[in-house]
Amino acid sequence: MNRDEKKQLLDELHDLVEGSEVVVIAHYKGLTVSEVSELRKAVREVGAGFKVTKNRITKLALKGTKYEGLIDLFKGPTAIAYASDPISPCKACVNFAKDNEKLVILGGAMGEHALDVNEIKRLASIPSMDELRAKIIGLLQAPGSQLARVTKAYSEKEAA
Repeated sequence: MNRDEKKQLLDELHDLVEGSEVVVIAHYKGLTVSEVSELRKAVREVGAGFKVTKNRITKLALKGTKYEGLIDLFKGPTAIAYASDPISPCKACVNFAKDNEKLVILGGAMGEHALDVNEIKRLASIPSMDELRAKIIGLLQAPGSQLARVTKAYSEKEAA
């Protein structure tokens, strides 16, 4: 990789991280290529991104961003998951790590707040927007359907 390619990669990574609301950092040592591809697919399906990174370039890319405090986590084979939605990358990484212990979540950050592993797991347990919307719709529909059942039962009782 020549100097221009490194500069381009550095700028690209800096822009990716700067535009993200949350960053999750993990070690992927021991994962096969197919497992990493499966993880990438799972992360992409929830609208997030996943990138295996070169530590030196990533450390340089993080300088001057709100994630500069994460530089110390980049040792060994690291990868980052990122998104503008703070829940999706956490959920995808935690779910994958449950089934595959080779993915080790190191930490991350949301905005300027650093996150430890337990905070990332807590974020992952929050329902997605679609799940929340479904719950709200269910709550809104419940009183109407109960009223209809009571009214129908009362009218059937009167008719009898």
